[in-house]
Amino acid sequence: MITRKTLIVSLITFLFISLTSYAYIITEDKVPEGWFKTGSSPQSYVIGIEKKAGENGGNAVYIKSTAENIKGFGTLMQYFSAEKYLNKRVRLSGYIKSKDVAESAGLWMRIDGKDNPSKPLSFDNMANRPIKGTTEWKKYDIVLDVPSNSNLINFGLLLSGTGEVWISELKYEVVDKDVPTTNLMNNAPKADEPVNLNFEK
Repeated sequence: MITRKTLIVSLITFLFISLTSYAYIITEDKVPEGWFKTGSSPQSYVIGIEKKAGENGGNAVYIKSTAENIKGFGTLMQYFSAEKYLNKRVRLSGYIKSKDVAESAGLWMRIDGKDNPSKPLSFDNMANRPIKGTTEWKKYDIVLDVPSNSNLINFGLLLSGTGEVWISELKYEVVDKDVPTTNLMNNAPKADEPVNLNFEK
């Protein structure tokens, strides 16, 4: 015979399982085919696809934080062989919007070499022009050279800290050498000797 107490316990257990299952469903990753999720704190983010939610009506992919305090970042990325692009200049562009981004978000691209994969040949993660706060759709790009000794080209969308970020209309293309690169590894001024030691300029 089922007692009132047993019935209440069973009902509470059912509701708990249902609610936790639902929470899992709405936070489950839906990573686009050909991409994967990684980063220093990937468990703190969820990735998904929003149909026809992009800048021009196409699909958009989002990265959303799921924790209140995050020390690290999450990224949606992919990589491919650099063979077809050796000695060429390439541009990655896309439309991005954000909501409540506390630290930074943006595109990133890295060219790995054949001789020392742990030391990139060129790299840009928009660290000098980060997306922060809440922004509307805007086009961003990264331009890098692919040296003759390149092995892999890695790229993706990055979110550091808490917030939400969406991307759509991604494009990858070869550009002319007169298009300036955004390579952060080559932006430091080069000089033959120390300069401005008295801070006069």
